[in-house]
Amino acid sequence: MKKFLVVGLGNPGTEYARTRHNIGFDLLDAWATAQKASFSISRLGERAQFSLKGRSIVLIKPSTFMNLSGKAVRYWLEEEKVPIENLVVVVDELALPVGHVRLKLKGTDGGHNGLKDIQATLGRQDYARQRIGIGQHFPKGHQVDFVLGRWTTEELEFLTPGIERAIKQLEAFVLAGASVAMTQYNQ
Repeated sequence: MKKFLVVGLGNPGTEYARTRHNIGFDLLDAWATAQKASFSISRLGERAQFSLKGRSIVLIKPSTFMNLSGKAVRYWLEEEKVPIENLVVVVDELALPVGHVRLKLKGTDGGHNGLKDIQATLGRQDYARQRIGIGQHFPKGHQVDFVLGRWTTEELEFLTPGIERAIKQLEAFVLAGASVAMTQYNQ
């Protein structure tokens, strides 16, 4: 059975729950719920697993803070024996409008501290990352407050369909491959 590892980035703790920076956690929670899978506390994170048309999908929400995500990603890649081409890291993206999704197979960290640590730990940039737009509606100098802030009611109207689209894109990645997932769902 082909196995995939999907790591949603976020920060642990209730003070970060439902913040823009934790969109990776929120997406994995929504996907697990839709698949009737539940998370259990495990080493370096929370883990859920389910099957989708003959493929095994392992979801990880690291318990390390965002800027130390590499340790959890490396551990779970090795533990689950998942090849790097079957890894997807889900992150928040300021440069995309709220709810927009974009999958890329490699690239720079784009200033994202979670991706920066993963690339430093793995020593490579050739893994898939799904970026989910959080917008950039903040005054100059207030980026951290914005990213760590909670969603507004208006933003949630775009976020919910965005999360549904992101899940469909991940399912397409697993079932049909990266090019189909990017062609059908990148915005």
